[in-house]
Amino acid sequence: MHTLSPLLVGRPISLADLEDVSRRGRPVALCPEARARIIASRRAVDAIAEAGDAAPAVYGINTGFGALAETRIAERDVIALQKNLVRSHATGVGPDLGEPEIRAMMVLRAQVVALGYSGVRAEVVDLLLAMLNAGIAPRIPSQGSVGASGDLAPLAHLALALMGEGESSFRGERMTSAEALARAHLRPVILAAKEGLALINGTQYMAAVGALAVRDALALCTIADVAGAMSLEANKGSKRPFDERLMAVRPHPGQAACAANLRAMLDDSEIMQSHADCPRVQDAYSLRCMPQVHGASRDALGWAADVLTREINSVTDNPTIFLRDDGGADLLSGGNFHGQPLALALDLAAMAAAELANISERRVEQLVNPALSSGLTPFLAPQSGLHSGFMIAQVASASLVSENKVLCHPASVDSIPSSAGREDHVSMGSVSARKLAQVIENVRTSLAIEILTAAQGIDQRRPLRSSAAVERAHAAVRAVSPTLDEDRPLYRDIAAVRDIVLSSVLRRAVEEVTGSLR
Repeated sequence: MHTLSPLLVGRPISLADLEDVSRRGRPVALCPEARARIIASRRAVDAIAEAGDAAPAVYGINTGFGALAETRIAERDVIALQKNLVRSHATGVGPDLGEPEIRAMMVLRAQVVALGYSGVRAEVVDLLLAMLNAGIAPRIPSQGSVGASGDLAPLAHLALALMGEGESSFRGERMTSAEALARAHLRPVILAAKEGLALINGTQYMAAVGALAVRDALALCTIADVAGAMSLEANKGSKRPFDERLMAVRPHPGQAACAANLRAMLDDSEIMQSHADCPRVQDAYSLRCMPQVHGASRDALGWAADVLTREINSVTDNPTIFLRDDGGADLLSGGNFHGQPLALALDLAAMAAAELANISERRVEQLVNPALSSGLTPFLAPQSGLHSGFMIAQVASASLVSENKVLCHPASVDSIPSSAGREDHVSMGSVSARKLAQVIENVRTSLAIEILTAAQGIDQRRPLRSSAAVERAHAAVRAVSPTLDEDRPLYRDIAAVRDIVLSSVLRRAVEEVTGSLR
Protein backbone atom coordinates (compact mmCIF):
# COMPACT_ATOMS: atom_id res chain seq x y z
CA MET A 1 0.00 0.00 0.00
CA HIS A 2 1.41 3.41 -0.93
CA THR A 3 2.04 5.55 2.14
CA LEU A 4 1.76 8.92 0.37
CA SER A 5 -1.54 10.76 0.42
CA PRO A 6 -3.44 10.81 -2.88
CA LEU A 7 -2.38 13.36 -5.45
CA LEU A 8 -5.29 15.76 -5.91
CA VAL A 9 -5.75 16.20 -9.63
CA GLY A 10 -7.01 19.63 -10.62
CA ARG A 11 -4.63 21.48 -8.32
CA PRO A 12 -1.07 22.42 -9.38
CA ILE A 13 1.19 19.37 -9.56
CA SER A 14 4.97 19.15 -9.65
CA LEU A 15 7.31 16.90 -11.62
CA ALA A 16 8.02 15.07 -8.37
CA ASP A 17 4.28 14.47 -7.90
CA LEU A 18 4.09 13.10 -11.43
CA GLU A 19 7.00 10.75 -10.78
CA ASP A 20 5.38 9.51 -7.56
CA VAL A 21 2.22 8.50 -9.43
CA SER A 22 4.07 7.10 -12.43
CA ARG A 23 6.80 5.10 -10.76
CA ARG A 24 5.74 4.59 -7.16
CA GLY A 25 2.02 3.98 -7.51
CA ARG A 26 0.88 7.02 -5.56
CA PRO A 27 -2.95 7.09 -5.65
CA VAL A 28 -4.85 9.89 -7.32
CA ALA A 29 -8.15 11.64 -6.62
CA LEU A 30 -10.09 14.51 -8.11
CA CYS A 31 -10.11 17.63 -5.94
CA PRO A 32 -13.60 18.96 -5.07
CA GLU A 33 -13.18 22.32 -6.77
CA ALA A 34 -12.10 20.58 -9.98
CA ARG A 35 -15.32 18.59 -10.06
CA ALA A 36 -17.31 21.81 -9.88
CA ARG A 37 -15.28 23.31 -12.72
CA ILE A 38 -15.74 20.22 -14.88
CA ILE A 39 -19.53 20.21 -14.39
CA ALA A 40 -19.80 23.91 -15.24
CA SER A 41 -17.65 23.51 -18.33
CA ARG A 42 -19.69 20.54 -19.49
CA ARG A 43 -22.91 22.55 -19.37
CA ALA A 44 -21.59 24.76 -22.16
CA VAL A 45 -21.04 21.74 -24.41
CA ASP A 46 -24.41 20.26 -23.51
CA ALA A 47 -26.13 23.51 -24.46
CA ILE A 48 -24.69 23.28 -27.97
CA ALA A 49 -25.38 19.56 -28.27
CA GLU A 50 -28.99 19.97 -27.09
CA ALA A 51 -29.63 22.69 -29.66
CA GLY A 52 -29.06 20.02 -32.28
CA ASP A 53 -28.93 21.04 -35.90
CA ALA A 54 -30.07 24.57 -34.98
CA ALA A 55 -26.80 25.20 -33.10
CA PRO A 56 -24.00 27.12 -34.80
CA ALA A 57 -21.04 25.13 -36.10
CA VAL A 58 -18.55 24.60 -33.28
CA TYR A 59 -15.30 22.80 -34.01
CA GLY A 60 -15.08 19.36 -32.49
CA ILE A 61 -18.70 19.28 -31.30
CA ASN A 62 -20.70 19.27 -34.51
CA THR A 63 -17.98 19.49 -37.17
CA GLY A 64 -15.33 17.23 -38.60
CA PHE A 65 -11.67 17.50 -37.64
CA GLY A 66 -8.47 18.87 -39.15
CA ALA A 67 -8.90 19.43 -42.87
CA LEU A 68 -12.56 18.36 -42.45
CA ALA A 69 -13.31 21.10 -39.91
CA GLU A 70 -15.82 22.79 -42.22
CA THR A 71 -17.88 19.61 -42.62
CA ARG A 72 -21.05 19.94 -40.52
CA ILE A 73 -22.09 16.83 -38.57
CA ALA A 74 -25.76 16.07 -38.03
CA GLU A 75 -27.15 15.83 -34.51
CA ARG A 76 -27.80 12.12 -34.87
CA ASP A 77 -24.11 11.48 -35.64
CA VAL A 78 -22.47 13.51 -32.84
CA ILE A 79 -21.85 10.46 -30.61
CA ALA A 80 -20.56 8.37 -33.50
CA LEU A 81 -18.26 11.25 -34.45
CA GLN A 82 -16.37 11.01 -31.16
CA LYS A 83 -16.06 7.23 -31.33
CA ASN A 84 -14.88 7.36 -34.93
CA LEU A 85 -12.35 10.05 -34.09
CA VAL A 86 -10.69 7.95 -31.42
CA ARG A 87 -10.69 4.79 -33.50
CA SER A 88 -9.33 6.46 -36.62
CA HIS A 89 -6.55 8.23 -34.76
CA ALA A 90 -5.30 5.11 -32.94
CA THR A 91 -2.52 4.52 -35.48
CA GLY A 92 0.46 4.27 -33.13
CA VAL A 93 3.39 2.11 -34.19
CA GLY A 94 6.68 0.89 -32.79
CA PRO A 95 7.61 -0.51 -29.37
CA ASP A 96 5.09 -0.11 -26.58
CA LEU A 97 5.56 2.71 -24.13
CA GLY A 98 6.66 1.69 -20.62
CA GLU A 99 4.08 1.59 -17.85
CA PRO A 100 5.53 4.56 -15.90
CA GLU A 101 5.26 6.76 -18.99
CA ILE A 102 1.71 5.53 -19.64
CA ARG A 103 0.69 6.31 -16.07
CA ALA A 104 2.21 9.77 -16.46
CA MET A 105 0.16 10.33 -19.61
CA MET A 106 -2.99 9.26 -17.81
CA VAL A 107 -2.58 11.61 -14.87
CA LEU A 108 -1.63 14.49 -17.16
CA ARG A 109 -4.68 13.93 -19.35
CA ALA A 110 -6.85 13.93 -16.24
CA GLN A 111 -5.12 17.12 -15.06
CA VAL A 112 -5.94 18.97 -18.28
CA VAL A 113 -9.62 18.07 -18.07
CA ALA A 114 -9.75 18.83 -14.33
CA LEU A 115 -8.71 22.43 -14.96
CA GLY A 116 -12.23 22.94 -16.28
CA TYR A 117 -11.76 24.27 -19.79
CA SER A 118 -12.43 21.08 -21.78
CA GLY A 119 -16.14 20.32 -21.46
CA VAL A 120 -15.65 16.66 -20.57
CA ARG A 121 -18.04 14.97 -18.15
CA ALA A 122 -16.82 14.20 -14.64
CA GLU A 123 -17.44 10.47 -15.11
CA VAL A 124 -14.79 10.34 -17.84
CA VAL A 125 -12.18 11.81 -15.49
CA ASP A 126 -13.37 9.54 -12.68
CA LEU A 127 -12.80 6.49 -14.87
CA LEU A 128 -9.33 7.64 -15.87
CA LEU A 129 -8.33 8.11 -12.24
CA ALA A 130 -9.96 4.83 -11.21
CA MET A 131 -7.91 3.03 -13.87
CA LEU A 132 -4.74 4.55 -12.46
CA ASN A 133 -5.61 3.46 -8.92
CA ALA A 134 -6.59 -0.03 -10.09
CA GLY A 135 -3.34 -0.61 -11.98
CA ILE A 136 -4.76 -0.51 -15.53
CA ALA A 137 -2.34 0.77 -18.16
CA PRO A 138 -3.57 1.07 -21.77
CA ARG A 139 -1.24 -0.29 -24.43
CA ILE A 140 0.25 2.76 -26.15
CA PRO A 141 2.77 2.42 -28.99
CA SER A 142 5.66 4.86 -28.66
CA GLN A 143 5.76 6.18 -32.23
CA GLY A 144 3.29 7.97 -34.48
CA SER A 145 2.97 11.52 -33.13
CA VAL A 146 4.28 14.66 -34.83
CA GLY A 147 3.48 16.84 -31.83
CA ALA A 148 0.60 18.92 -33.27
CA SER A 149 -2.39 18.85 -32.97
CA GLY A 150 -0.77 17.45 -29.94
CA ASP A 151 0.06 13.77 -29.50
CA LEU A 152 -2.97 12.50 -31.39
CA ALA A 153 -2.07 8.86 -32.01
CA PRO A 154 -0.69 7.98 -28.54
CA LEU A 155 -3.57 9.74 -26.79
CA ALA A 156 -6.09 7.96 -29.04
CA HIS A 157 -4.77 4.63 -27.75
CA LEU A 158 -5.32 5.91 -24.21
CA ALA A 159 -8.87 7.00 -25.09
CA LEU A 160 -9.59 3.59 -26.67
CA ALA A 161 -9.12 1.96 -23.29
CA LEU A 162 -11.68 4.29 -21.71
CA MET A 163 -14.13 3.06 -24.35
CA GLY A 164 -13.30 -0.56 -23.48
CA GLU A 165 -11.45 -1.06 -26.76
CA GLY A 166 -7.85 -1.85 -27.61
CA GLU A 167 -5.52 -3.56 -25.18
CA SER A 168 -4.41 -2.80 -21.66
CA SER A 169 -2.35 -4.28 -18.85
CA PHE A 170 -4.02 -5.03 -15.55
CA ARG A 171 -1.49 -5.34 -12.75
CA GLY A 172 1.14 -6.37 -15.28
CA GLU A 173 -0.96 -8.83 -17.30
CA ARG A 174 -1.85 -7.94 -20.91
CA MET A 175 -5.48 -8.40 -21.99
CA THR A 176 -8.24 -6.57 -23.81
CA SER A 177 -9.20 -3.24 -22.31
CA ALA A 178 -12.76 -4.53 -21.82
CA GLU A 179 -11.45 -7.42 -19.72
CA ALA A 180 -9.08 -5.17 -17.75
CA LEU A 181 -11.94 -2.85 -16.85
CA ALA A 182 -14.16 -5.77 -15.89
CA ARG A 183 -11.51 -7.25 -13.61
CA ALA A 184 -11.20 -3.92 -11.85
CA HIS A 185 -15.02 -3.69 -11.60
CA LEU A 186 -15.07 -0.63 -13.85
CA ARG A 187 -17.30 0.13 -16.81
CA PRO A 188 -16.22 1.77 -20.09
CA VAL A 189 -17.72 5.10 -21.08
CA ILE A 190 -19.63 6.07 -24.21
CA LEU A 191 -17.99 9.30 -25.27
CA ALA A 192 -20.36 12.25 -25.63
CA ALA A 193 -19.99 15.43 -27.69
CA LYS A 194 -16.44 16.84 -27.75
CA GLU A 195 -15.05 14.21 -25.39
CA GLY A 196 -13.12 12.22 -27.97
CA LEU A 197 -11.43 15.37 -29.21
CA ALA A 198 -10.69 16.59 -25.68
CA LEU A 199 -9.01 13.29 -24.82
CA ILE A 200 -6.65 13.16 -27.80
CA ASN A 201 -5.79 16.84 -28.34
CA GLY A 202 -2.78 17.85 -26.27
CA THR A 203 0.89 17.33 -25.42
CA GLN A 204 0.59 14.66 -22.75
CA TYR A 205 2.75 12.05 -24.49
CA MET A 206 5.76 14.32 -24.94
CA ALA A 207 5.18 15.90 -21.52
CA ALA A 208 4.99 12.52 -19.78
CA VAL A 209 8.04 10.98 -21.44
CA GLY A 210 9.97 14.24 -21.25
CA ALA A 211 9.15 14.95 -17.61
CA LEU A 212 10.34 11.56 -16.38
CA ALA A 213 13.48 11.80 -18.52
CA VAL A 214 14.33 15.28 -17.23
CA ARG A 215 13.83 14.09 -13.64
CA ASP A 216 16.32 11.31 -14.37
CA ALA A 217 18.74 13.73 -16.03
CA LEU A 218 18.74 16.06 -13.03
CA ALA A 219 19.51 13.11 -10.74
CA LEU A 220 22.37 12.10 -13.05
CA CYS A 221 23.90 15.55 -12.67
CA THR A 222 24.65 14.67 -9.06
CA ILE A 223 25.90 11.21 -10.03
CA ALA A 224 28.23 12.86 -12.55
CA ASP A 225 29.67 14.89 -9.66
CA VAL A 226 30.20 11.67 -7.67
CA ALA A 227 31.86 9.97 -10.64
CA GLY A 228 34.04 13.02 -11.22
CA ALA A 229 35.16 13.14 -7.60
CA MET A 230 36.14 9.47 -7.76
CA SER A 231 38.09 10.01 -11.00
CA LEU A 232 39.82 13.07 -9.57
CA GLU A 233 41.01 11.04 -6.58
CA ALA A 234 42.08 8.11 -8.75
CA ASN A 235 44.11 10.41 -11.01
CA LYS A 236 45.61 12.48 -8.19
CA GLY A 237 43.82 15.64 -9.22
CA SER A 238 43.41 18.88 -7.32
CA LYS A 239 40.30 20.34 -5.71
CA ARG A 240 41.60 23.91 -5.87
CA PRO A 241 39.68 24.71 -9.10
CA PHE A 242 36.47 24.22 -7.11
CA ASP A 243 37.23 27.02 -4.65
CA GLU A 244 34.12 28.98 -3.73
CA ARG A 245 35.81 32.26 -4.66
CA LEU A 246 36.21 31.12 -8.26
CA MET A 247 32.54 30.25 -8.38
CA ALA A 248 31.48 33.60 -6.93
CA VAL A 249 33.05 35.62 -9.74
CA ARG A 250 31.15 33.61 -12.38
CA PRO A 251 27.88 33.02 -10.53
CA HIS A 252 26.04 30.50 -12.66
CA PRO A 253 23.91 28.51 -10.18
CA GLY A 254 24.60 25.09 -11.67
CA GLN A 255 28.33 25.71 -11.60
CA ALA A 256 28.17 26.72 -7.94
CA ALA A 257 26.09 23.64 -7.06
CA CYS A 258 28.53 21.26 -8.74
CA ALA A 259 31.53 22.89 -7.09
CA ALA A 260 29.84 22.71 -3.69
CA ASN A 261 29.20 19.00 -4.21
CA LEU A 262 32.81 18.40 -5.20
CA ARG A 263 34.16 20.32 -2.21
CA ALA A 264 31.91 18.33 0.12
CA MET A 265 33.05 15.03 -1.35
CA LEU A 266 36.79 15.78 -1.51
CA ASP A 267 37.38 16.98 2.02
CA ASP A 268 40.30 15.44 3.97
CA SER A 269 41.81 13.03 1.45
CA GLU A 270 45.10 11.17 2.04
CA ILE A 271 45.54 10.77 -1.71
CA MET A 272 45.23 14.52 -2.24
CA GLN A 273 47.60 15.31 0.61
CA SER A 274 50.17 12.92 -0.86
CA HIS A 275 50.63 15.02 -3.99
CA ALA A 276 50.18 18.49 -2.52
CA ASP A 277 53.69 19.49 -3.61
CA CYS A 278 53.78 17.69 -6.96
CA PRO A 279 55.05 19.58 -10.03
CA ARG A 280 51.73 19.35 -11.93
CA VAL A 281 50.30 22.85 -12.31
CA GLN A 282 46.87 22.10 -13.77
CA ASP A 283 44.62 19.10 -14.36
CA ALA A 284 42.99 18.29 -17.68
CA TYR A 285 39.77 20.15 -18.49
CA SER A 286 37.65 17.02 -17.91
CA LEU A 287 38.72 17.18 -14.25
CA ARG A 288 39.34 20.90 -13.70
CA CYS A 289 36.24 22.18 -15.52
CA MET A 290 33.65 19.87 -13.98
CA PRO A 291 31.72 22.75 -12.37
CA GLN A 292 31.57 24.66 -15.64
CA VAL A 293 30.46 21.66 -17.73
CA HIS A 294 28.27 19.81 -15.24
CA GLY A 295 26.89 23.14 -14.08
CA ALA A 296 25.87 24.22 -17.58
CA SER A 297 23.98 20.95 -17.95
CA ARG A 298 22.27 21.53 -14.60
CA ASP A 299 21.12 24.99 -15.61
CA ALA A 300 19.83 23.86 -19.01
CA LEU A 301 17.97 20.94 -17.44
CA GLY A 302 16.56 23.24 -14.78
CA TRP A 303 15.11 25.46 -17.50
CA ALA A 304 13.61 22.40 -19.22
CA ALA A 305 12.08 21.32 -15.90
CA ASP A 306 10.50 24.76 -15.53
CA VAL A 307 8.97 24.50 -19.01
CA LEU A 308 7.60 21.06 -18.23
CA THR A 309 6.18 22.19 -14.88
CA ARG A 310 4.23 24.94 -16.63
CA GLU A 311 3.07 22.54 -19.31
CA ILE A 312 1.72 19.84 -17.00
CA ASN A 313 -0.47 22.48 -15.36
CA SER A 314 -1.69 23.96 -18.64
CA VAL A 315 -4.73 23.55 -20.86
CA THR A 316 -3.60 22.06 -24.16
CA ASP A 317 -6.72 20.83 -25.92
CA ASN A 318 -8.88 22.64 -28.49
CA PRO A 319 -11.35 24.29 -28.56
CA THR A 320 -11.11 25.78 -25.08
CA ILE A 321 -14.20 26.74 -23.07
CA PHE A 322 -14.28 30.03 -21.17
CA LEU A 323 -17.30 30.61 -18.95
CA ARG A 324 -18.68 34.13 -18.85
CA ASP A 325 -20.10 35.98 -15.88
CA ASP A 326 -23.50 36.20 -17.60
CA GLY A 327 -23.81 32.41 -17.58
CA GLY A 328 -22.79 31.94 -21.20
CA ALA A 329 -19.57 30.55 -22.57
CA ASP A 330 -17.05 31.32 -25.28
CA LEU A 331 -15.51 28.39 -27.15
CA LEU A 332 -12.20 29.58 -28.57
CA SER A 333 -10.28 27.60 -31.16
CA GLY A 334 -6.55 28.18 -30.88
CA GLY A 335 -3.25 26.34 -30.88
CA ASN A 336 -2.41 25.41 -27.29
CA PHE A 337 -1.95 21.82 -28.45
CA HIS A 338 1.20 22.73 -30.38
CA GLY A 339 4.24 21.05 -28.84
CA GLN A 340 6.94 23.54 -29.84
CA PRO A 341 7.63 24.82 -26.29
CA LEU A 342 8.32 21.26 -25.19
CA ALA A 343 10.12 20.19 -28.35
CA LEU A 344 12.73 22.93 -27.97
CA ALA A 345 13.14 22.28 -24.23
CA LEU A 346 13.51 18.52 -24.67
CA ASP A 347 16.02 18.90 -27.49
CA LEU A 348 18.12 21.15 -25.25
CA ALA A 349 17.73 18.67 -22.38
CA ALA A 350 19.15 15.90 -24.56
CA MET A 351 22.19 18.03 -25.40
CA ALA A 352 22.68 18.98 -21.76
CA ALA A 353 22.45 15.39 -20.56
CA ALA A 354 24.72 14.11 -23.33
CA GLU A 355 27.50 16.43 -22.16
CA LEU A 356 27.61 14.59 -18.84
CA ALA A 357 28.61 11.43 -20.73
CA ASN A 358 30.86 13.33 -23.11
CA ILE A 359 33.09 14.65 -20.34
CA SER A 360 32.78 11.42 -18.35
CA GLU A 361 34.28 9.38 -21.20
CA ARG A 362 37.22 11.80 -21.30
CA ARG A 363 37.84 11.22 -17.58
CA VAL A 364 37.87 7.49 -18.25
CA GLU A 365 40.52 8.11 -20.89
CA GLN A 366 42.53 10.04 -18.32
CA LEU A 367 42.50 6.94 -16.11
CA VAL A 368 43.24 4.21 -18.65
CA ASN A 369 45.80 6.03 -20.81
CA PRO A 370 49.27 5.67 -19.22
CA ALA A 371 50.38 8.88 -20.95
CA LEU A 372 47.70 10.80 -19.04
CA SER A 373 47.29 9.01 -15.70
CA SER A 374 49.58 9.66 -12.76
CA GLY A 375 51.29 6.33 -12.22
CA LEU A 376 48.35 4.02 -12.87
CA THR A 377 48.93 0.85 -14.88
CA PRO A 378 48.02 0.95 -18.59
CA PHE A 379 44.26 0.42 -18.84
CA LEU A 380 44.29 -0.24 -15.08
CA ALA A 381 45.19 -3.85 -15.86
CA PRO A 382 46.72 -6.00 -13.10
CA GLN A 383 49.48 -7.09 -15.48
CA SER A 384 49.45 -5.03 -18.66
CA GLY A 385 49.89 -7.05 -21.80
CA LEU A 386 48.71 -10.28 -20.30
CA HIS A 387 45.58 -8.46 -19.17
CA SER A 388 43.66 -5.74 -21.05
CA GLY A 389 41.90 -4.35 -17.98
CA PHE A 390 39.48 -1.51 -18.77
CA MET A 391 40.61 -0.98 -22.35
CA ILE A 392 37.27 -1.89 -23.91
CA ALA A 393 35.20 -0.37 -21.11
CA GLN A 394 36.45 2.99 -22.41
CA VAL A 395 35.53 1.90 -25.94
CA ALA A 396 31.99 1.07 -24.78
CA SER A 397 31.64 4.52 -23.25
CA ALA A 398 32.95 6.12 -26.43
CA SER A 399 30.32 4.20 -28.41
CA LEU A 400 27.52 5.52 -26.21
CA VAL A 401 28.85 9.07 -26.43
CA SER A 402 28.97 8.85 -30.21
CA GLU A 403 25.41 7.51 -30.34
CA ASN A 404 24.27 10.40 -28.18
CA LYS A 405 25.74 12.87 -30.65
CA VAL A 406 23.44 11.45 -33.31
CA LEU A 407 20.46 11.45 -30.95
CA CYS A 408 21.10 15.09 -30.06
CA HIS A 409 20.22 16.32 -33.53
CA PRO A 410 17.18 18.47 -32.68
CA ALA A 411 13.86 17.05 -33.81
CA SER A 412 12.30 20.48 -33.31
CA VAL A 413 13.97 21.89 -36.42
CA ASP A 414 11.91 19.55 -38.58
CA SER A 415 8.29 19.89 -39.67
CA ILE A 416 6.23 17.83 -42.12
CA PRO A 417 2.78 19.24 -42.93
CA SER A 418 -0.18 16.97 -42.28
CA SER A 419 -3.99 16.92 -42.59
CA ALA A 420 -4.01 18.19 -46.18
CA GLY A 421 -1.93 21.22 -45.26
CA ARG A 422 -4.20 22.45 -42.44
CA GLU A 423 -1.60 21.37 -39.90
CA ASP A 424 1.25 22.89 -41.88
CA HIS A 425 3.77 23.27 -39.05
CA VAL A 426 4.30 20.60 -36.41
CA SER A 427 6.74 20.34 -33.50
CA MET A 428 8.02 16.75 -33.64
CA GLY A 429 8.13 17.03 -29.85
CA SER A 430 7.33 13.36 -29.37
CA VAL A 431 10.54 12.51 -31.22
CA SER A 432 12.43 14.97 -28.99
CA ALA A 433 11.04 13.16 -25.94
CA ARG A 434 11.89 9.67 -27.17
CA LYS A 435 15.42 10.70 -28.12
CA LEU A 436 15.95 12.30 -24.73
CA ALA A 437 14.89 9.11 -22.96
CA GLN A 438 17.46 7.10 -24.92
CA VAL A 439 20.18 9.67 -24.27
CA ILE A 440 19.49 9.37 -20.52
CA GLU A 441 19.90 5.58 -20.68
CA ASN A 442 23.24 6.00 -22.42
CA VAL A 443 24.43 8.65 -19.97
CA ARG A 444 23.58 6.45 -17.01
CA THR A 445 25.64 3.61 -18.46
CA SER A 446 28.56 5.89 -19.34
CA LEU A 447 28.67 7.20 -15.79
CA ALA A 448 28.55 3.63 -14.46
CA ILE A 449 31.60 2.82 -16.58
CA GLU A 450 33.46 5.81 -15.18
CA ILE A 451 32.55 4.93 -11.60
CA LEU A 452 33.72 1.34 -12.10
CA THR A 453 36.96 2.51 -13.72
CA ALA A 454 37.65 5.11 -11.04
CA ALA A 455 37.14 2.51 -8.30
CA GLN A 456 39.89 0.42 -9.88
CA GLY A 457 42.15 3.47 -9.99
CA ILE A 458 41.51 4.14 -6.30
CA ASP A 459 42.47 0.53 -5.55
CA GLN A 460 45.82 1.17 -7.20
CA ARG A 461 46.46 4.10 -4.83
CA ARG A 462 46.38 1.89 -1.75
CA PRO A 463 47.40 2.09 1.05
CA LEU A 464 46.46 5.75 0.64
CA ARG A 465 42.81 6.51 1.30
CA SER A 466 40.63 8.88 -0.61
CA SER A 467 38.21 11.25 1.13
CA ALA A 468 35.56 9.78 3.41
CA ALA A 469 32.78 10.43 0.87
CA VAL A 470 34.71 8.90 -2.02
CA GLU A 471 35.58 5.92 0.17
CA ARG A 472 31.85 5.38 0.75
CA ALA A 473 31.26 5.50 -2.98
CA HIS A 474 34.12 3.07 -3.53
CA ALA A 475 32.71 0.69 -0.92
CA ALA A 476 29.28 0.80 -2.60
CA VAL A 477 30.92 -0.20 -5.88
CA ARG A 478 32.94 -2.96 -4.29
CA ALA A 479 29.78 -4.37 -2.70
CA VAL A 480 28.58 -5.29 -6.21
CA SER A 481 31.84 -5.53 -8.17
CA PRO A 482 35.14 -6.86 -6.79
CA THR A 483 38.51 -5.42 -7.70
CA LEU A 484 39.73 -6.55 -11.13
CA ASP A 485 42.59 -8.92 -10.24
CA GLU A 486 42.51 -10.59 -13.65
CA ASP A 487 40.56 -10.07 -16.83
CA ARG A 488 36.88 -11.04 -16.70
CA PRO A 489 33.78 -10.06 -18.68
CA LEU A 490 32.93 -6.62 -17.34
CA TYR A 491 29.38 -6.37 -18.67
CA ARG A 492 28.00 -7.77 -15.44
CA ASP A 493 30.01 -5.27 -13.39
CA ILE A 494 28.85 -2.36 -15.54
CA ALA A 495 25.24 -3.48 -15.13
CA ALA A 496 25.67 -3.88 -11.36
CA VAL A 497 27.11 -0.39 -10.94
CA ARG A 498 24.39 1.00 -13.20
CA ASP A 499 21.85 -0.58 -10.85
CA ILE A 500 23.27 1.13 -7.75
CA VAL A 501 23.18 4.41 -9.66
CA LEU A 502 19.56 3.87 -10.72
CA SER A 503 18.44 2.76 -7.26
CA SER A 504 20.22 5.72 -5.56
CA VAL A 505 22.28 3.30 -3.43
CA LEU A 506 25.47 5.04 -4.53
CA ARG A 507 24.18 8.53 -3.82
CA ARG A 508 22.83 7.58 -0.41
CA ALA A 509 26.20 6.05 0.51
CA VAL A 510 27.98 9.31 -0.29
CA GLU A 511 25.37 11.43 1.47
CA GLU A 512 25.94 9.50 4.70
CA VAL A 513 29.15 11.53 4.85
CA THR A 514 28.34 14.77 3.04
CA GLY A 515 24.71 15.26 3.92
CA SER A 516 22.30 16.02 1.09
CA LEU A 517 24.09 16.75 -2.16
CA ARG A 518 22.70 19.34 -4.54
